[in-house]
Amino acid sequence: MEEQNTPKAQIIQLNENAVRDHLGEMVRSTVEDTLNRMLDAEADRLCNAEKYQRHQARTDTRAGHYQRKLHTKAGEVTLNMPKLRRQTFETAIIERYRRREASVEEALIEMYIAGVSVRRVEDITETLWGTKVSAGTISNLNKKVYAKIEEWRNRPIKGEFPYVYLDGIVLKRSWAGEVTNVSVLVAIGVNDQGYRKILGVCEGAKEDKAGWSGFLRHLKERGLSGVRLFITDACIGLVESLADFYPETKWQRCIVHFYRNVFSVV
Repeated sequence: MEEQNTPKAQIIQLNENAVRDHLGEMVRSTVEDTLNRMLDAEADRLCNAEKYQRHQARTDTRAGHYQRKLHTKAGEVTLNMPKLRRQTFETAIIERYRRREASVEEALIEMYIAGVSVRRVEDITETLWGTKVSAGTISNLNKKVYAKIEEWRNRPIKGEFPYVYLDGIVLKRSWAGEVTNVSVLVAIGVNDQGYRKILGVCEGAKEDKAGWSGFLRHLKERGLSGVRLFITDACIGLVESLADFYPETKWQRCIVHFYRNVFSVV
């Protein structure tokens, strides 16, 4: 008799979604428990005694706790924030009034900068962390970024940069669901040690004399000095502006731009 080859029955079935959810909950629970233990330990340090411990060196006593939510990469956790009778509990572990882990905030900002719509960001956060981040929250986070960008743009220029490259570039920007072109003026300096550094960026300015004059004034007011040579394209407005703000500095036409101009007609 021929042995019949019958398919073996699948004895074990693995529900991957259930396992993933279970592991996620374990991680979230562990993070929550660890943070609460750390908060208790910090409260003990401030009181100079453990909970319910009595001795003369004790400096404060507990007055219960209140709950706070914190969004982490592992999901939303509930923190039991200790309350003290004589002093305000300010933990070094989690900043006061903070609602999100720094890495979560960075992820939200990066998504927005990458062109992801606010509504889509809300859906992503609900999928990843179980809670939906509001449009107002994203707007407030972006205000922090814009403030840092403005601080960087207006920082003093220290040291001398003998060689400075100036150019205007056109970038794509997603705004209100529409992709548009935006002009950006850029200055890159080379210091006396041969290292390049971005000295300035100006968004929205046109490549005409008014635009370049405003940008060069911005660089000079921030301290750009010691320039011996500017390297740019042959934009007339730019060359004329250089003569107004840096009359003693030499100018050289960028070879790359020159090649492009030649090849466009050859």
